[in-house]
Amino acid sequence: MTASPAITLHDVHKRYGATHAVRGVSLQVEQGGVCGFLGPNGAGKSTTIRMIMSIILPDEGRIEVLGATALDAKDRIGYLPEERGLYRKMRVAEFLRFMAQLKGLDRTTADQRIGSWLERLELPGVSRKRCMELSKGMQQKVQLIASLVNEPALLILDEPFSGLDPVNARVLTREIRGLRERGTTILFSTHQMRTAEDLCDRVVLIHRGEKVLDESLASIHRRFDPRAVLAEPMSDRVQAERAIAALPGVATCAWSDEARALHIRLTENADAQDAMQRMLQATPLRRVELRRTTLDEVFVRLVGGDESVLAAQEAAGD
Repeated sequence: MTASPAITLHDVHKRYGATHAVRGVSLQVEQGGVCGFLGPNGAGKSTTIRMIMSIILPDEGRIEVLGATALDAKDRIGYLPEERGLYRKMRVAEFLRFMAQLKGLDRTTADQRIGSWLERLELPGVSRKRCMELSKGMQQKVQLIASLVNEPALLILDEPFSGLDPVNARVLTREIRGLRERGTTILFSTHQMRTAEDLCDRVVLIHRGEKVLDESLASIHRRFDPRAVLAEPMSDRVQAERAIAALPGVATCAWSDEARALHIRLTENADAQDAMQRMLQATPLRRVELRRTTLDEVFVRLVGGDESVLAAQEAAGD
C-alpha cells in the first residue's frame, strides 16, 4: 500500500489586496526525502509555507498535512519559521523544555533529547545561558533544536541557512542529511540554489507566486541538458580551441577561467558522445566531460533570463 503524501496542495491561492501572492499552486510532497522550495525573495515561498502550517488560510484551494491539517498534526511536525524568535530572558534549557512540552513530551524525555541535540549541534555549555546571551548563529541552532525535539515525521524549514556562517551552515547541512537517512520528510525553502542542489532529492521552483518547476533533481539534470562540454587541453590552449571550434556539431568554444577548461556548446542536433570523441581525435586533451546543468541556470531559463534577480538573491543569502 502506497503511503499518503506528507503534504498536498491543490489549486491554492492567496491574495493581499491587489497582490496575488500565490497563484493556483498545486503540489505533493511524498513521505521521505528532502524537497527544496525555491525561488527569489518575494516569490511566495513563505506565504505558501504559512498556509501549509495553518498560520494563515488560503483564499481558495485545499491543503492537507500528514492526512489532516497542520493544527491537527502539530505534534508530528517540526517548524522553523523565517522570522526567528526566542524568549530572550529564558535560559536555553528552559526554553527548549517549554517548547518540547508544547509538543506533548514529558520532562524526562525532553531533557534527554535536549542534551543530545545541544551536543550534536555543537552547543556545549549553553543550557544555563539566557537566549539573549547567545550569538545569532547559536540562537538559530537553538531554534532548530526546538523544531526537532519532538522527532517530527515532517520538518519544515523556512530559509534555514539565512544568516548562518559557513561553519554553522555545514553543521545544519550535516543534520539535514542525517534526518533524511532516518526517514524524516523535509521541506525547506531557500533562494540559494547551490545549497538546494547539494541537499535536495526534488525541487519545486516558484516565481511570482506560480509554480514553474516540480521535479526530481535527477530529472532536472536530464531534461535541462545544457548541450555543453568541458575540455582541458594538454598543451597549447589556443590551438586546441581552434581545432575544436572547427568540428561539426560545435556551436561555440571559449576558454573558461572558472573551470580552467574550454567551455564548448554543442548544436541542437549534435550527439554529445560523438562530439567528445571527435574532440579527442582533433587535439590532445587531459579531460573531456559533459557539463551538468546547475539550478542557477535552470532558474534563469525558466524566469526569462533575468540573471540579475538570481545574483541579487544569492548575494543576499551569503
